Parts: sequence; structure tokens; C-alpha cells
Amino acid sequence: MLEISDLRVGYGRTTVVHGVDVKVGTGEIVAVMGHNGAGKTTLLRAAVGLLPVETGTIRLGGEDVTRAKPHRRVRLGLAYVPQGQQSFGQLTTRENLQLVADTFGAAGTARMNEALDLFPALKSLLTRRAGLLSGGQRQQLAIARALIVGPKIMLLDEPTEGIQPSVVGEIEDAIVQLAGSGMSVLLVEQHIGFALDACARYYVLESGRVSTQGAGGAANESDVRSAMAL
Repeated sequence: MLEISDLRVGYGRTTVVHGVDVKVGTGEIVAVMGHNGAGKTTLLRAAVGLLPVETGTIRLGGEDVTRAKPHRRVRLGLAYVPQGQQSFGQLTTRENLQLVADTFGAAGTARMNEALDLFPALKSLLTRRAGLLSGGQRQQLAIARALIVGPKIMLLDEPTEGIQPSVVGEIEDAIVQLAGSGMSVLLVEQHIGFALDACARYYVLESGRVSTQGAGGAANESDVRSAMAL
């Protein structure tokens, strides 16, 4: 579904990601882990098309999108939920969702209802301004809004960071459900236990390079923690 090969990308003259390979198959959850500043967000921003690639290739659904604009990648089935529970704070929860749904007509309305089924807590908050929601509720809203686009693959940057524990489990369950429905997920996550339990494969970035990788599963947690302790 998504294949990143020998990727080098950065900001201005500073290269942040150095020759990274990442592959996400259909219906797979693939986790990228590492300390702050390791290059995780830069990797996602390059995959979405928000940063120009120095060298390397990005393929989405078999198509080379290395130089494609973000809107082209969205049309091919990519959605991105950045770090920080982003929403339109002055708009209600319903208005945040409706802005996207209206673009897709009846299909958008149907997908909005499906997203609300995935996050039922939002149903009682539809008339509340997004700026008054908790961090966890705003994160649910951000993921729900991205789902209305009808993506085949979703890129999630730290979806549980700074979220109250009562909501973390709901977000994690939703991610697993999405993969179970056939959606691919590239997940940047600091919660190592969840990431390994959920993912088919993981990569650990250190200073913009893959320091270790392997199959998902709790048995590999010590390897990941050792890699991140370097």
C-alpha cells in the first residue's frame, strides 16, 4: 500500500531522515518509534507531501508519488492526522465533521455516520464547540474527520500523546478496528506496549536512521526499549 525507499528529507540544508525504508501492506498497522527529534514526524510529513524529498522514492498503491502534491496523495487514498489534536475550535463538533462530509455528498454523510459509530462518545458532543472538548475528544474528532475522506491508509502522529487514560483505550481500539476493516495504518507512537501489540512490523528511528526493526508482538518489547535507550 505504502512503500518508502531510501528516503532522505529535511529542512533547508539540514537532512533529518537519512536513507530510511518503510513498508506498509494492505490492512497492516506498522509502527514507527523513537525519541523526540528522531525524525518520525519528518518521515510522515514527507510521506504526505508536505516536505520535498531530497532523494528516495515514495509509492502509494503502486504509484510513484515522490513529487506528487498532497491533494493527489489524498485522492489515492492517504489521510494524515498530525500531532496535537487539531480542530476548528470555534466550530461545533458537527460543523467540524460536516465541513469534510459536504465535499463528498451522500458518501461523505455515510462516512461521517460510520466515524461517529467508531467514536460514539462524539455523538453527545455534536453541538459543543471543538475548542471546549478535552484533548482526547479532540483527537477522536481529528481521526473521525480524516475518516470521512474515505482513506485506504491513515498516517497517525502520536495519537495518544497527552490524552487522558480513559480515552487512550478507545483510540487504540479504534485503530485496531480500522486495520481489521482492511485499512492500512502507519502509526508514530510512544506507547510501546500498544504499538507492538497492534502492529505487524515496527521500525525504531535514531537520529533519522532505522536503528532496529522487526515483527510486532510483546516479545519484542525489550528489543525496542533497548534500541531506544541508546
